[in-house]
Amino acid sequence: MDIKHISSGSSYEQKIGYSRAVICDGWVFVSGTTGYDYDCMSISEDVVEQTRQCLNNIEQALSEAGCSFNNVVRVRYIYPNKADFEQCWPLLRAVFKVAKPAATMIEAGLLDEKMKVEIEVTARLAR
Repeated sequence: MDIKHISSGSSYEQKIGYSRAVICDGWVFVSGTTGYDYDCMSISEDVVEQTRQCLNNIEQALSEAGCSFNNVVRVRYIYPNKADFEQCWPLLRAVFKVAKPAATMIEAGLLDEKMKVEIEVTARLAR
């Protein structure tokens, strides 16, 4: 089994002990990703902007793994306030319009109260 770990440089990865993404046997597992801008460890107060940054962070991990949003087969959305989900649909629809992955939305608390969204994806590398 060949395993490759991908890091975003987030301090949480070091503190908690995980990888942004793991590639294993043709699959790419991207950890729950929030809207932090990892370059400056800042986060917007706006849920749509957090969702946009979250997707940018995921896109970077997928790219490093050798795939894109078009390879995503599973997505999980976690919002502390389910009322925030619908205003993010246009962003999500644009990103996943080709892949149309299986999806779940969960309302749950996140690690930091500043976080308004967390997204986790699973992708399949092209053969």
